[in-house]
Amino acid sequence: MYSLLSVIVLILDIAAIVDILQKDASVGWKLLWILLVLILPILGMILYYTIAKNQTAR
Repeated sequence: MYSLLSVIVLILDIAAIVDILQKDASVGWKLLWILLVLILPILGMILYYTIAKNQTAR
């Protein structure tokens, strides 16, 4: 069960990192979010999709 959850989190983290890299944002902004997603995989991904994704859409 935990291995399946780990694979799902890994896939979602990779998707978040790819999405971050495709943004038209500064290198510092991208680096900050990538580090956050890598250091805190579940929380970083949730924060990115709830906070940063909405800010860049404005």
